[in-house]
Amino acid sequence: MTTTTTSSHDIPVEADLDAAPGLLDGAMSLELTPQQCNLEYWIGAVAQGTLRGLAKGGHRPETPVPDHMLLEGPLRQALIEEFAFRSVAEEKATRALSYLVLHAPDTDTMEFFATQLVDEARHSACFRGHLLELGVGEEELAETVERAAGADVASVLVPLEEFGLPLGRDHGDFIGGVIVITVLVEGVLAPAAELSERKWRLLDPAAAEIERAAGVDEIRHLTVGSSIVKRYLEEHPEELDRVQALITRGRELWGSLPVLDMILRREQLFQQGLADHEDLLADYEIAPGKRLLDTTAEERMMLAATWSLEMQESRLAYMGLS
Repeated sequence: MTTTTTSSHDIPVEADLDAAPGLLDGAMSLELTPQQCNLEYWIGAVAQGTLRGLAKGGHRPETPVPDHMLLEGPLRQALIEEFAFRSVAEEKATRALSYLVLHAPDTDTMEFFATQLVDEARHSACFRGHLLELGVGEEELAETVERAAGADVASVLVPLEEFGLPLGRDHGDFIGGVIVITVLVEGVLAPAAELSERKWRLLDPAAAEIERAAGVDEIRHLTVGSSIVKRYLEEHPEELDRVQALITRGRELWGSLPVLDMILRREQLFQQGLADHEDLLADYEIAPGKRLLDTTAEERMMLAATWSLEMQESRLAYMGLS
């Protein structure tokens, strides 16, 4: 495992906030196992590495929330809707991960999922916390999350929860739960997080840094989860058909959910706010050769969808499930 030197100790490069690859590249190229990423790893590489200086708010104290993000308008509303939804998604993931901790087959795997549970709880707290930084009153936070994301939670997250939770809660199906979290949830939502980090990098550097730190965690979650499934199928080839059938049913469910409608609505709000910040964005590129100012809501939505498909196919191939 490659490391990069910090002022106090060595941090594995994939856990370094500044040196780690982007979420897409890291999740599709790195190989990590629960034996590498157990509790000892997390304490040294994540708690004392990735998260150094991020304890309050999920971003560095010197990373600003620009004044324009405190003004009512479509740009602020787009971020409120996005982070409200993400806060609930991460909370639901935290609760679901408790069944993977419960049913993990060995100590390293149990420790890994315990650390992922903490990671997801932290992500949820950071997304909620940034809503406060955007001027949402603490007494209004729960109501704001419900108003901004309640319909999307009901139409997207609840069906996913109803599909995945019974595997661990009712059937003790450890590997089925790993498949749902790794392939059908994080494997689909992670590219949208990558798009979010790139979109907000200049418009709201604090929001982008929150996404960046969460993305560094997700690299580990996706790669370790994939390695667990890969090893399980190598040891239990008789399970291949069942696992493939589960993935097929999960992908069919995803195809029936209004995920693209949700993303497009946010991107349309974001688009309305872009015109007010042409000087700030200037030649900033969201992808090589593609200026953010030149993109449309539909193009950004399709970019995230393309990344999602590429990541899923890459992870499935690695696991022997192409």
